[in-house]
Amino acid sequence: MRSRYQFEDGKGLYFITSTIVEFIPVFTSDTYFNIITDSLSYCRNEKEVEIIAYVIMNNHFHLLIYSDQLSNKIKSIKRYTARKIIKQAKQDGKEWLLNQFSFYKKSYKRKSKYQVWQEGVHPKLIQNMEMARQKMDYIHYNPVRKGLVKKPEDWIYSSASNYVTGRGIMEIDKIEEF
Repeated sequence: MRSRYQFEDGKGLYFITSTIVEFIPVFTSDTYFNIITDSLSYCRNEKEVEIIAYVIMNNHFHLLIYSDQLSNKIKSIKRYTARKIIKQAKQDGKEWLLNQFSFYKKSYKRKSKYQVWQEGVHPKLIQNMEMARQKMDYIHYNPVRKGLVKKPEDWIYSSASNYVTGRGIMEIDKIEEF
């Protein structure tokens, strides 16, 4: 049976979500948030990936992203950031976190001692500008719904401030029309 969560061939604008295994709160300091923003910035600058909108929460991130071969690029982002998160957890002496990554690792994953990300990203192809705006609102209001900030642009690990003030912690590719 074919999943409705598949990347289609060719380029496309997609809404995706990637979640830490068992929703473990990993992104709780700038060091861990920066692992994601650095990786996204690298892909944007070096791999022809357009980041239209993003938010990074304590255990997941959402992206509105455009590129070709997006499935491979997302796998690369997840693989790279998993290695960096594990390395950082070791440096920080976060044995509890490494133990969780080891405990929740799928048994068929034999090449690794740890599993950081849940499998899949549930890509949703954006069909029109109305859908793009709806997903951007969902992304930007995530920290507001969680009670972390009062206004979306106040969450620094989001592209909301890029759209409101023209500045953010990383550059994005603003969408004008679809």
